[in-house]
Amino acid sequence: MSTTSKPAGHVGGNDEPPVRELVEQATHTYIARLQFQYAKDDPAAVAELAQLRRGAGRRAHEIPELWGIDALEKLAELMPRRKSDSGHREDAEEAVFLASTLWALHQQSRRDQNTHVRGKDLGGAVRALIRSKNTESADEEESTLRKRLVRVGTAESFQSVAVRLREIVTLLRTVPEPPPLDYARLAGQLYRWQDRSARAGVQREWGREFHLAASAPRTGRGKAPDSEKGDVIDPTLGADEDSTYGGYAAGE
Repeated sequence: MSTTSKPAGHVGGNDEPPVRELVEQATHTYIARLQFQYAKDDPAAVAELAQLRRGAGRRAHEIPELWGIDALEKLAELMPRRKSDSGHREDAEEAVFLASTLWALHQQSRRDQNTHVRGKDLGGAVRALIRSKNTESADEEESTLRKRLVRVGTAESFQSVAVRLREIVTLLRTVPEPPPLDYARLAGQLYRWQDRSARAGVQREWGREFHLAASAPRTGRGKAPDSEKGDVIDPTLGADEDSTYGGYAAGE
C-alpha cells in the first residue's frame, strides 16, 4: 500500500489528472463496454464475466488467469510510467481490479438490467436494498444491512474491505431487481481508501451516502431524481465543489 504523503488521488505535476480520475475512467470504460456486450449475450463477454467473478474479493494479480484484464491494461495506458509512481500504481490496480470483479459478481445472470449505473453510490445501494426487503422483519433487516456497511467502513485492511464488499454485493443479488452501483465511483473511493490520509474522508462518504439516501424519493425502475444524477452525494453542493471526490475533500 502507498504510504506517500502526497495528496490522495494526485500524481506528478499539477498539469496531470489525479490518479483517482484515471482509476474511475479505466473502470467505467471497461465495465461499460463489457456490460453492453453481456446484455447482447455475446459469448466472449459471458465467458469474461465468469472469469472475472473468480476474482471478486481477491487481490489484483493473485489469480494468474486474470493477469492482463482489459481494465488494468486501460489503466496502464492512462497512468504515466515513472518509478516514483509505483505506490500509486499498485493502489490504483487494486482498486480497478476489485471494482471490476465485484461488478461481474453483481451482473451475473442479469442481461436485462445494468448493475453498473453512474451516480448510484454504495450507501444508496444498501439503503435501496433495505427498502426492497419490505417484510415483517424490516427493522431487523435494516439493522443487519446497516451493520454490513459499517463493517466495510471500519475495516483495517484492504483485504477486509474486499471481503466485506463482496458480502454486500452478494446481498444486492438476493432481490429480483438488484439495486445498481456506480463501480467507477467505488473504484475511486477504494483507491483513496488505501492512502491513510484520505481514508477517514472515504469512510465518511459511505456514511453520508447511506443517511442521505434515507430521505431520497422513491423512483421507478431505471429512473432517478435530479439529485441522484451524476456523481453528486449532497445536492446542495455546487458543481465545482462536487467535482472533487463527489463533493467531499480527500482526508476530510
